[in-house]
Amino acid sequence: MSDLHFFGYRRENGRVGIRNHVVILPLDDLSNAACEAVANNIKGTLALPHHYGRLQFGEDLELHFRTLIGTGANPNVAAVVVIGIEPAWTARVVDGIAQTGKPVQGFAIEQHGDIDTIATASRVAKDFLQTASELSREKCPISDLWVSHKCGESDTTSGMGANPTVGNFIDKTDAVGVTNCFGETSEITGAEHLCRERAATKEIGDKWFATWQAYMDEVIEPHKTSDLSDSQPTKGNIEGGLTTIEEKAMGNLLKIGKKARYIDVLTPAETPEKGPGLYFMDTSSAAAECVTLQAAGGFAVHIFPTGQGNIIGNPIEPVIKVTANPRTVRTMGEHVDLDVSGLLRREMNLDQAGDALIDMVLRTCNGRLTAAEALGHREFVMTKLYRSA
Repeated sequence: MSDLHFFGYRRENGRVGIRNHVVILPLDDLSNAACEAVANNIKGTLALPHHYGRLQFGEDLELHFRTLIGTGANPNVAAVVVIGIEPAWTARVVDGIAQTGKPVQGFAIEQHGDIDTIATASRVAKDFLQTASELSREKCPISDLWVSHKCGESDTTSGMGANPTVGNFIDKTDAVGVTNCFGETSEITGAEHLCRERAATKEIGDKWFATWQAYMDEVIEPHKTSDLSDSQPTKGNIEGGLTTIEEKAMGNLLKIGKKARYIDVLTPAETPEKGPGLYFMDTSSAAAECVTLQAAGGFAVHIFPTGQGNIIGNPIEPVIKVTANPRTVRTMGEHVDLDVSGLLRREMNLDQAGDALIDMVLRTCNGRLTAAEALGHREFVMTKLYRSA
């Protein structure tokens, strides 16, 4: 395992990316049109339109900045053009991304208008893109890799096959210094006592439990109508044989394997700072929100086990789909990167499935497009905590 390697782009801050995007990043919803115009002018750049950024305040605003800065700072991004309606908040995002050492420049639309802003930003984006196009991949040890994990549209085959495959991957890669991350706070309901025990220390376990309890007390309980507002389990989960959130949680937790212990609990979009290891990030269980937050935390590749079939992608963090459901392979095969349905037919064992996933991750790191990338799935969804002022 320790001899495994991949070819990636080593950035100025030492992090290694597996893609080489030039991102056109809007500060706020008002700037989406300008960013999309720049991306239309400069082919090969990537605009990331979103819906928020005006009159947010407090922790909601801090999360907004953390997500935007983290997105631009992700090692899969080579350079960033930031466009906002006004200069002060735009500069805050630019300054945050600039700490990585990568090229970044910001533009404010106020007192310039769309046309002048788009023209000026397009010239900078062109220069950034041409510079990025000359960057070369270099050989990197597997320990340079940061991997995030989430499951979606789970069913009985998730708990029996796809999720344990991811757990096998985490057990093996954690031992050689890969940085892994899981999340989905509410979906661990019913297995919270087991998750608490998987922490590296009692203090970290208590921190995790406090995070889970706060999510339940502040988000779920005040607003639910029945069993997490009739959204957990989802209709797809129920159709796939999961009847309670507790059943779903037990299968969900299999993603972290049998041996690895998480070493810290991250706030949404927070970058881990304790070095290699397994982390938990406080996130929604909504696929696009969760992956967006993990990408903003700095993770370079995402593993997504699914039962009934999920089509999620992300614009900057490639999403690898894994399923053990033979029907999903048959009916949604264009979305599947790794078929481990052989586990259910006893044609492969868990070690073989885990090794196949490691191989698929390394192939993706080396440039193989995921199914989501090939199909154009670029779901970028910001998390909003409460109403704006």
